[in-house]
Amino acid sequence: MTKNTIREGGCGCGAVRYRITCDPMMVHNCHCRLCQRESGSTSVVNAFIETDRIEILQGELIDRLLPGGSGELHTIRQCRACGTALWSHYPRLGTLSAGVRAGSLDDPDSIKPDVVIFTESKMPWVTLPEGIPAFERYYDFREVLPQENRDRLMALVARRKAGEGS
Repeated sequence: MTKNTIREGGCGCGAVRYRITCDPMMVHNCHCRLCQRESGSTSVVNAFIETDRIEILQGELIDRLLPGGSGELHTIRQCRACGTALWSHYPRLGTLSAGVRAGSLDDPDSIKPDVVIFTESKMPWVTLPEGIPAFERYYDFREVLPQENRDRLMALVARRKAGEGS
């Protein structure tokens, strides 16, 4: 059964506040060059949840389209006032799923990655955490995620194939 842990977060200037109403299906710590460039950091931690489990409490968001690792565009939802990236929608699941930036949560320590990906392009001085599977590129989620989380993800895949989630 999906845990309904409530977490809140917001942007850098405080104009946007949001709430997520469940635990993530999966959490990636991505070290690809695009994530490095888009975040201005060594990597990004994305907590993937169903978009309908995000509540915007205040503020306005804007969308920016940028290339993702697949070469297709993904949508980054940002604070209109300060530009802080809060989550992304990736092509495979469209707007059905959101990769919430863990760093935008009030308690980012409450999120732990399930996997570390694209280690082939991690900065050479970054040390990978022990006990978290790491992959040079991507991975087969069926080998890593618990059954309940796989079921949630596959439900979104089915909805996307049925034409939902632009």
